[in-house]
Amino acid sequence: MGNVIVLSFVYLIGIVLLLAFNEINYRRLRLKGEFTRKFAHFTATLAVVPFPYIFPSHGYVLVLALLFFAALFITQYSKQLKSIHDIERKSIGSYLLPLSIYLTFLIADLQGNKFLFILPMLILAICDPMAAILGINITEYNGRIKLFGKKLNKTWLGSGAFLVTSFITSIIAIYFHTELFDLKTFWLALAIAVASTLAELISWRGSDNLTIPLSVVLMLILFL
Repeated sequence: MGNVIVLSFVYLIGIVLLLAFNEINYRRLRLKGEFTRKFAHFTATLAVVPFPYIFPSHGYVLVLALLFFAALFITQYSKQLKSIHDIERKSIGSYLLPLSIYLTFLIADLQGNKFLFILPMLILAICDPMAAILGINITEYNGRIKLFGKKLNKTWLGSGAFLVTSFITSIIAIYFHTELFDLKTFWLALAIAVASTLAELISWRGSDNLTIPLSVVLMLILFL
């Protein structure tokens, strides 16, 4: 238990250092808030992937998630940490990220399957920032997607990038998990890619931080 507590503090210190590094780059290099926000999203989410091998119970993850949530809440309403909060669009994504991490870990813990946490976090860490950066920064030949006659706040390039990276991430991860590369590996990776892309596509105000991993968890529980 002592080692787990030490590792929890290490993660807390790591998150603080990450946010400080991100904030310094935002101020000195005058980077866009969208870019520094996605960098923090990528690094923080990728850093939690080993959680199932570190924390024996979801209680530890709950404490970390609550602390992270509180830090985000305090900094937003005190107008600090602009590298995270300085975006033009309205979003609750930063608050949903710690919730998403905890819920996904809880499900994986209850199911006794670490992979139910690992793959959703990999997809959330890699594919979501990829889609956002390409979708926002490349405007030529990159129109917004229409669904039932309504224009969504998503682009063809962004969603396409998400689909491809999600498929590649899934097929590699499933292969290493099952040590098999067969037809099931292919179609399961494709199903996960499609489901997570749809979850990202229909999300609203950053809710994809929650819908993406939960959609991946659902596919894995049903078909793995």
